[in-house]
Amino acid sequence: MGNLRRYCLALDLVDDEESIKAYEAHHKKVWPEIVESIKESGIQEMEIYRIGNRMFMIMEVDASFSFESKQQADVQNPKVQEWEKLMWKYQQALPFAKLGEKWALMDKIFDLPTV
Repeated sequence: MGNLRRYCLALDLVDDEESIKAYEAHHKKVWPEIVESIKESGIQEMEIYRIGNRMFMIMEVDASFSFESKQQADVQNPKVQEWEKLMWKYQQALPFAKLGEKWALMDKIFDLPTV
């Protein structure tokens, strides 16, 4: 992993089979502007997994990344705002999420020791 930091986040989808299929279809063809905004923010790797309607994201970021700067850049990018509005039709906040929070940062509770 080198100098990269890893963040893990979770989010729920609306619990509806057709809605989940549509959400996944969008993620097979993520808009190029969205991919560009992700890479420009310092995110080097990103994976999203799903079980039921719960999603789990792993991000590996370089030293230039911060959640605050990514949020500021996203607010100023009309294409990102359009994407986020579209995705919110399929997403729902976790029951314990803070007001306005979509993807919730997870706490690391275990790390397999390397001996």
